Amino acid sequence: MPCHNQQLSNGSSDHAVMKQVRFAGGVPEPDGDPDDKPRPDELHRGLQALLGPQLKLVPLNDQIRELQTIIRDKTTSRGDFVFCADRLIRLVVEEGLNQLPYTECSVTTPTGHKYAGVKFEKGNCGVSIMRSGEAMEQGLRDCCRSIRIGKILIQSDEDTQKAKVYYAKFPPDIYRRKVLLMYPILSSGNTVVEAVRVLVEHGVQPKHIILLSLFSTPHGAKLILQEFPEMTILTTEVHPVAPTHFGQRYFGTD
Repeated sequence: MPCHNQQLSNGSSDHAVMKQVRFAGGVPEPDGDPDDKPRPDELHRGLQALLGPQLKLVPLNDQIRELQTIIRDKTTSRGDFVFCADRLIRLVVEEGLNQLPYTECSVTTPTGHKYAGVKFEKGNCGVSIMRSGEAMEQGLRDCCRSIRIGKILIQSDEDTQKAKVYYAKFPPDIYRRKVLLMYPILSSGNTVVEAVRVLVEHGVQPKHIILLSLFSTPHGAKLILQEFPEMTILTTEVHPVAPTHFGQRYFGTD
């Protein structure tokens, strides 16, 4: 697999944190100076401060930056794209599991010693928003072999352009579960809002929903958290331009 590492700019001042992100409500616009750009970690901290603690970002490092770069690169082969997407999905899923509740427990080691550890509380499940969300299912199963996964199919109506629910199938007791909602590219936010509404109709509390996403736009994250301020969004990057080609490239339908 080719290596696509690139040198990142360190930025020059703290006041530049939000320059590259556009919101409707007064976030500074870029000033056009290519040498005065915020580092990705500074940008993420600024976004978290603006959108609140319910927006959580996977800790940024060069490995994640490289995976993001390869996925966004139009010259990346499909084989490399799927390989890197699966790696990034796994990192998001692992961090998503950290957001679920644990309880303390004690086990006996093979040498007879007691070990104070932790274990998952029961009552978790995954829900994928078809079709792109299905790309994340294997990553979740790799971490939780017996986890139950539901599905939602949402498409835009050709006449009204509004998101419309066509199919939904969940575990029958989903109202008692914590839900990992899987949708790799959060762009407008409309599809996720509709999916959460369906979950709420089935008795799931928004505070028990964690959206697992690889890439998000500021607008999409803001829309969801305005509609459901108690739910959690976990992503690797918040950027005005999302790689909306993800589903087509991943499934080979581009």
